[in-house]
Amino acid sequence: MEGIAIGLSSNSKEILKRLKKTEFVKDIYIASSAKDNLLENDLIKVKKPRDILLKQWQELDLIIFIGSIGASIRLINPFLTSKDQDPGVIVIDNKCSKIIPLIGSHQSNTQNIALQISNLFGGQIIETNNSKDQSFLSLDSFGNQWGWKRSGKIQNWSKLVIKQAKNEEIFCKQLSGNGLWKTSESGETINQICVKETEKPDSTFYVSIFENHEKTWHPPVLWVGIGCERNTSKELIANSLNKFLKSSNISPHSIAGFSTIDIKKDEKGILEIVREKNLPIKFFTKEDLSKIIVPNPSSVVQKEIGTSSVAEASCLLAAGDESKLLKEKRIFKNKDFSTSQSGALTIAIAESKNQYYPTNGEIHIIGSGPGDISFLTNNSKKALSRCTVWIGYKMYLDLIKPLKRSDQVFIESKLTEEKERCSKAIKLAEEGIKVALISSGESGFYGMAGLSLELLQKIKKEYRPYFEVHPGISSLQLAAALGGAPLMNDFCSISLSDKLTPWSLIEKRIKGALLGDFVIALFNPKSIERNWQLKSAIDLCLKSRIGDTPVLIARQVGRENQSKRFFTLNTIPFKEIDMLSIIIIGNSQTTLIDEIFLTPRGYLQN
Repeated sequence: MEGIAIGLSSNSKEILKRLKKTEFVKDIYIASSAKDNLLENDLIKVKKPRDILLKQWQELDLIIFIGSIGASIRLINPFLTSKDQDPGVIVIDNKCSKIIPLIGSHQSNTQNIALQISNLFGGQIIETNNSKDQSFLSLDSFGNQWGWKRSGKIQNWSKLVIKQAKNEEIFCKQLSGNGLWKTSESGETINQICVKETEKPDSTFYVSIFENHEKTWHPPVLWVGIGCERNTSKELIANSLNKFLKSSNISPHSIAGFSTIDIKKDEKGILEIVREKNLPIKFFTKEDLSKIIVPNPSSVVQKEIGTSSVAEASCLLAAGDESKLLKEKRIFKNKDFSTSQSGALTIAIAESKNQYYPTNGEIHIIGSGPGDISFLTNNSKKALSRCTVWIGYKMYLDLIKPLKRSDQVFIESKLTEEKERCSKAIKLAEEGIKVALISSGESGFYGMAGLSLELLQKIKKEYRPYFEVHPGISSLQLAAALGGAPLMNDFCSISLSDKLTPWSLIEKRIKGALLGDFVIALFNPKSIERNWQLKSAIDLCLKSRIGDTPVLIARQVGRENQSKRFFTLNTIPFKEIDMLSIIIIGNSQTTLIDEIFLTPRGYLQN
């Protein structure tokens, strides 16, 4: 994204610096008309806003003004052309308390960016977009969230949006691509047309690989298999592909990638076309290609390279399980075109069951905090607003449900389905979708971060979707804060669950913590199935620490039934402890005085 931020007064300097740290803004400026004598530096440039817009308007995707909305409107007014060409514009007041997406809510995704800035800065977003006010689906932009590309004249899409604004019925005929969008609140307002149903062209948009409709979103589900003579030119490949697609009424927007045999890894023409279109390519060995049954095997190709098919077999292999050969191979030679282009090639196209667009997909692993939504960090709120799909254990999703927009989708799972949850998130990100994977507390503490990153490591780096871990407030931190400051000096946390870690190793860790005189926090202390481990752990502690060592037991921290109680190692009520409890055991220096649970740092001794 190419974005800039312009401060209309010197009071905007700090907000500009914060915006510069986001992915939305590349350069920041302060208006040279600002009253203070501002010196330009490497970070902030001082220029007249009109000069900036004259030079950059056509290249920009986003402009953020900090200052007066009236002044911002007067500045942009001479440059406005049409909604499909103008950059998005957001206006923020000098205190960052009000954030207004002014134009470009659809094409430039301004509304969503404004929401992310709102969540990051804590400001209130003022929404004027009709789609947001009435929970409408943004028909001409929502497909971007699902990894799709749009075709059709903007006028036709605008007519459809106007019909929607008038509360007329809108219809969709989806022939391919991910259908999860239909389960969102906004998606449910769209009438779905089955394949055999009569279409209503003026009120209908399509999700399809084909180009024969006025308004279509194209999911990336097609794999193009190529076989060619050595040194076939890029121009012949490009012209042949365009001719093949056009004759088949297939949109190039639906191409997910290319495929061929591995001996073509150095084929200049193929590599150039792949680079030009910025799409992935998969190479397969002759042994793998030979296993694929194709309708048009070639004895000549078999004799030449050891497999009877390249184009058809490779596109089917790239498309994966349950794929189908959409277009059988077709041979192209330089004589098929008026210009002289060297070489010859075959092209075939397979349709995958699943989309593939990993460079557009993202996984945001989010620690949602211990419970109450107030413990969710602004950074996590920003990530949530960025993501189209939220995946997590139902109870954790329910806690953050107030932040969900009507166009976002929940995928709920059960408590023991951690691997399935992570795999689903990765699969959706590979399809080109931005996904939030939710853990309670801090995702890096016994949460989803570790497992999801383990699975991501198995994907080749060049095919791996972008990922980011967003830290959260752990239930351990809140439990400690409720009790006082027991973690002021060195401490450790130990899970007593032996489902994934052998008990012998857990015992070794407890002994090590006792030897080092660490404050010890115990997670997963007891469940119906695991009812002896806690008693065993406390018995170990009593061999090294006095029975009067203070202990905090916090339960349901950050939630409605939150409680805290103090005990000693000798008086822990084992029967009252469950999986919703966290136990903090003091070290030799920890004190409990007037219900202040404290491990001194040693400042008063200095």
